[in-house]
Amino acid sequence: MAAVTIGSWLVLAVFLIGWWPRINARRVWRFSALGLALLLSLFHQLAYATIAGDAYVTFRYAHNIVEGYGAVYNLGEYVEGYANFLWLILVALPGVVLGDSGAIVPTAVILGVGSALGCVVLAYRLTNRIVRLAQPEGPGMPGLGVVAAALTAGSSSLSAYGASGLEAPLFVLLTLTFCLALASGRAVVAGVVVALAVMTRPEGLFLAVVGLVWFAVEAVRRRQLEAAAVAYVVGAAVLLVPWTVWRLTIYEHLLPNVVVSRWSGAWSDRLAGGWEYVAEFALAYQAFVALAVTALALLLTRRGVPKGVARARSVVWLLVALALGIVAGVVVCGGGWMPAWRLLAPVPVLLAVVGTAAYGLFAVTAPARDTTTSGGTGTRAPLARRRTVAVVTMALCGLSLVVTTVHPRALPAMRELRASTAQLSEIGRWLDESLPAGTVISTHNTGALAYAAGPSITVVDVFGRTDEHIAHEGEPVRVGGRGIYLARDFDYVVNVREPAVVVEESGYTTEQGCGINPAYAELYEVASFRREGTPYWVSVYVRRAGATYLVELLDSHPDFTYVSCL
Repeated sequence: MAAVTIGSWLVLAVFLIGWWPRINARRVWRFSALGLALLLSLFHQLAYATIAGDAYVTFRYAHNIVEGYGAVYNLGEYVEGYANFLWLILVALPGVVLGDSGAIVPTAVILGVGSALGCVVLAYRLTNRIVRLAQPEGPGMPGLGVVAAALTAGSSSLSAYGASGLEAPLFVLLTLTFCLALASGRAVVAGVVVALAVMTRPEGLFLAVVGLVWFAVEAVRRRQLEAAAVAYVVGAAVLLVPWTVWRLTIYEHLLPNVVVSRWSGAWSDRLAGGWEYVAEFALAYQAFVALAVTALALLLTRRGVPKGVARARSVVWLLVALALGIVAGVVVCGGGWMPAWRLLAPVPVLLAVVGTAAYGLFAVTAPARDTTTSGGTGTRAPLARRRTVAVVTMALCGLSLVVTTVHPRALPAMRELRASTAQLSEIGRWLDESLPAGTVISTHNTGALAYAAGPSITVVDVFGRTDEHIAHEGEPVRVGGRGIYLARDFDYVVNVREPAVVVEESGYTTEQGCGINPAYAELYEVASFRREGTPYWVSVYVRRAGATYLVELLDSHPDFTYVSCL
């Protein structure tokens, strides 16, 4: 699929460069180019095509909703172990309507791919909207929207999570929709959209604050009425107030567990880890960063611009503020462990629009001497109408595809994640088919393993994402070799939750493992199993009081054979 992606990029490059003047001049050519950009985005997403382990946490909640147990991870335990309420409802809804929990995973994949494709279209619309604000009566440069669409299609961070089952593409889509609503002067719509963004990711709160500040600045500069800010707040409150009341009623906490645990630990470690994460991202996306910085520098050379251009520039600066704010938030929380810089997925798209729109504003405010004769015919045309823009665009897009194929944090890391997720799913099914209903297990693999184990198995998350006590009372522990902190309380897990089986591995091993975590050594013993027909092994800890019975149950499965460590 990577080869098909490169082929679609070549087709788009030939079309965009070869017919750039026509793309600027005629709608049918622009829409054809946009269609090719959408095709590139689709193939780019399919090149990754990995359902992430974290997605299965949401899927387990969704499964319990479909089955009538409510928004819970374990039956009867009302703990908010997710931070993507809107995404949870969207992926669960078809299953509720059809009465089939099997619809959850396909729904999530289709919604994710569709959201990423929607981002390509909205990047096109937003860029052209900004330029049109500056030149409402002129011919404009609608081809620049195609530039933003192509760059968005080439974004590795967005494409990596299109088919992942996670909410990242939806959040990017809502971010662009929010910006488009602000650029169009639709305050109430902007408020509703930002509320949906808050319900999708905690970072949506930052979008809400930036939007309010933007309305305040616009009111001070008399480009917006004060009533617009009120309408914005009302639009957001219509959704956020009842949602917050529901959450407090059901879960009795204002913040989800995943947020509480991530904001624990030493500030210095978190900042260092977050900065390393962002620096790695910036190095991979240095072409996007350079594009945005260069375009903004050109835009700042224009002084004394008309009111319409000033309004358009304010929207560009809004996009810059959003991108910088998201980066700052990621630095403060210590970065992330998942491939392709998931937490920064909105940033490349925002930079693509910033760079393209800022250059468009520079071009439309160019004095007559900034035009040049082209083709030897004496026709004067701005630089944006020449093929240089198309060549630069496809070069940047191609560099992003290089990042996808060769960067160890991109496609190679996603393939490793895919293998681990498949193995954890097999282990989860093994536990589900071997252990009686009501059995308690503990693990830090709360995604694919727990989803495959099903609701009949109670799964205790040793890092507290789905356990209220651990998240709020546990000890902060640094994990993942970065500045990422999670909570942990082994004494509570062993002596209060009392799991019958403990799974510590993140998949199979190639050798028999007989070691045990000292936290479990007193009350547990190692049980090692060979995965039949493969060179793989899996070791679990079984509670010593019922070890013989548990080993017999697990050994009875035809795909796993017990091999004593003695």
